[in-house]
Amino acid sequence: MSRRVPGHDALLARGRRLQFATIAWNVLEVAVTVTLGVIAGSLALIAFGLDSLVEVFASVVVLWYIAEHHEPNRARHALRLVAVAFGAVAVYLAIATLAGLVRGANPESSPAGIVYLAMTACVMFGLANAKHAIARAAASEPLGAEARMTFLDGCLASGVLVALVLNALWGLWWADTAAAGLVAAFCAREALDNWRTAPNAPTLDPNTN
Repeated sequence: MSRRVPGHDALLARGRRLQFATIAWNVLEVAVTVTLGVIAGSLALIAFGLDSLVEVFASVVVLWYIAEHHEPNRARHALRLVAVAFGAVAVYLAIATLAGLVRGANPESSPAGIVYLAMTACVMFGLANAKHAIARAAASEPLGAEARMTFLDGCLASGVLVALVLNALWGLWWADTAAAGLVAAFCAREALDNWRTAPNAPTLDPNTN
């Protein structure tokens, strides 16, 4: 069971605003990074853009969880949905990484991608920090899980950024796909953690006094 914390409704309202901000930025990410990835032939940029779709999904799931009225067990369902989202990213990135290494993809440099990913990393880390603080104060496990996903998105942006810089400066084509593989491992771990946490999620409606 979950004990209602002081200011719970105000905290969830702030959490909703952060989720809307995350969704808006990630929708922009999809358009920008996929376009830049196609232009440069960068598997990492394209993968990052598709990962942003999963981020949008996770944010929508958390909005669903922290809606004004919801049934018991929603926390458990939300955690499992976020776990599935993590798993989907892990599977996709693992397959894309293997395919890229096998065929020896040789992407062009993308200065615009480097600049945009640097901005994205800063935004994602900032959002993740704010979400984590609210999740801890409101005792919201699904929001905490989504905060970790946002942090992971910042790590992914940083990894792809490093890969793009390595490719641009020294022509290390394999760095583009290796970055995606590293993030796949983190995604798989988060998927397992959230799935294992779900059975222990609170079943009491957090809006109940």
